[in-house]
Amino acid sequence: MKKNLITAVLMTIATTILLGIIYPLVVTGLAQLLFPRQANGELLEQHGKLVGSSLIGQGFTSPAYFHSRPSAAGNGYDAANSNGSQLGPTNQKLVDRVKADVAAAQADNPGAPVPIDLVTTSASGIDPHITPAAAAFQIRRVAAARKVSEAEIEKLVQEHTQNRQWGFLGEPRVNVLELNLELDERFPLTPAK
Repeated sequence: MKKNLITAVLMTIATTILLGIIYPLVVTGLAQLLFPRQANGELLEQHGKLVGSSLIGQGFTSPAYFHSRPSAAGNGYDAANSNGSQLGPTNQKLVDRVKADVAAAQADNPGAPVPIDLVTTSASGIDPHITPAAAAFQIRRVAAARKVSEAEIEKLVQEHTQNRQWGFLGEPRVNVLELNLELDERFPLTPAK
């Protein structure tokens, strides 16, 4: 019995050191060496200032920016509280919110069908991407707010449209934060006089 207890304690210590300390340090070191941008959260900077991560969605409300999907995470886009709304499709609160979002979107682009991802939350609540259709839906509003042609904004959206990963995984998508940062670089907003 005593021999088994000593063996169990020694195995616990050995596996804790090996799998709890050495293995994580090796994996972290390799990640930093081979994939430093990804290992550090794909952080984005603009003019030397940290503005976010390409992996976590942010809310944009100005008409001069592309809007992200709605968020159900905490108070909105809260990575510490990542979650969907947990509301079923017949829940009146969800139905009312989606109707209000559809009405707001149609005010920006009357007569055009509203892409579903502009009015529904993702499972995580912090999805950084929208579909190319959702980006195209917003081109008119963004172009008008920035006083540039719709063709120029459409070209920028096409440049930021990512295809399926490895040609078959996922769907084409547009990273909203990266697109909005590029908007500010190419078509800066002029301050009101």
